[in-house]
Amino acid sequence: MKRLAIEAMRQAGEGDRAAGTLMNSAEDLIARVRAGDDEAFRLIFERYARPVLSFIYDLVGERALAEELMQETFVRGYKNLAALRDETKLSTWLFGIARNVARESLRTQRRKRSQLELDDPLVTELHDRGLPPDDRLINKEMHRAIRVALGTLDEDKRLVFALKVFQQQSYEEIAVITGFSMAKLKTDLHRARAEMRRLLRPYMEVGDEV
Repeated sequence: MKRLAIEAMRQAGEGDRAAGTLMNSAEDLIARVRAGDDEAFRLIFERYARPVLSFIYDLVGERALAEELMQETFVRGYKNLAALRDETKLSTWLFGIARNVARESLRTQRRKRSQLELDDPLVTELHDRGLPPDDRLINKEMHRAIRVALGTLDEDKRLVFALKVFQQQSYEEIAVITGFSMAKLKTDLHRARAEMRRLLRPYMEVGDEV
């Protein structure tokens, strides 16, 4: 199964494969996987690997670890696809698995949130391709500032903030993924946004002066 995931990830950038993915509904792919079609799961992987990887990276802060946990997420998804309820969105279900996998890893390793790795190439290459040198430097520093600020949030707030702001999930989807009440997730999101604004304000003020 892990070999399938790795091979699929290598092919994820191929245009013709991506086009084929878009032609298949999640419901159709799920039905095909349940019928024993591994190629359908490859398509599921290609469709959701990038957002799942991004989400896990927001939680753990390390590229290599995020890739490992992303693969573990899809391994678990493959093994437990029969348990997916028809009314549950596939993406929501996968984010839920990813959340559990990331939390287990964080608790096992007992990493300190304030010591997240900042030199990951993914952080500095997210949006800086093709920009002038000055803009690339500003983008690099901004992403580092965001990563530092994100790492200071407690686990629940970081989880909700990443899902809402970075992954653009609805409140209803976040409630399903996290198991939080609507009141809690809205409170956590409000406090997370306030904390992020406070932490990033010095950087933004410097940017305004340039």
